Amino acid sequence: MKNSPVLKFYEYIEEQKNKVIDTSKPKRGRPRKNKLYFNQDTENAIIAYNEETNVELRNKVYEEYIHKPLLKMTESLVHRYKFYHFDTTTTDVQYEVICFILEKLPKYTQDKGKAFSYFSIVAKNYLIQNNYKHYNRKKSKAAVMEIDNDRNIVNEVVEGERRSELQDFYILFLSHCYDNIDDIIKYKRDLPIAYALLEIFSNAENIENYNKKALYIMVREMIDVKTQYITRVVNILKKEYVRLYEVYRETYG
Repeated sequence: MKNSPVLKFYEYIEEQKNKVIDTSKPKRGRPRKNKLYFNQDTENAIIAYNEETNVELRNKVYEEYIHKPLLKMTESLVHRYKFYHFDTTTTDVQYEVICFILEKLPKYTQDKGKAFSYFSIVAKNYLIQNNYKHYNRKKSKAAVMEIDNDRNIVNEVVEGERRSELQDFYILFLSHCYDNIDDIIKYKRDLPIAYALLEIFSNAENIENYNKKALYIMVREMIDVKTQYITRVVNILKKEYVRLYEVYRETYG
């Protein structure tokens, strides 16, 4: 138990709580509170959870440090992107998505970027695909006009114009790359570049509109690498983007 990742995580948490605050220079105003529901502690808890072999300790750290952030994240995604075509309540949808995330949890490692970005993409990928299924089921049972009116009310994201379609596909593309990066990128030396690019893309609306110069600068700020290597990985990801988009259009077009 001495080498337990979860116990080490709890030791770290206690150390943070017991740190002596320097009061020699009093600060003005009220002390800042960490309002992030999914923070570095959450990410560390996930890593400890994945490395832990003791079932009881895994359950403990999950209940105390992982479950609530995942619940809040899924709630935010459902309402932000208006995934309202499910046949169950929002809470039921949240737990459905969390069950899917738990299947993907062991795949997460720190070299794949921030846990929040990684699991946001996983969750949105699941929600988009299943929202499509429920929408199509609803469409087959109701009149076309009724469906159109409903779409206008809820601002249906999956049946919008091309920009909305690209945004939905973009989420799927990022999730696909994270899950299959070892097959997409053949050389191990290119993997850090690929993960850096995916981390940046996670915060971009669309790869087609991204400023190339700014992209290269951001990658070099994250890792020390030559421009030619960045270009090679960018071209690989672009080809994968085009290939996957053709499949996407054939499937959902």
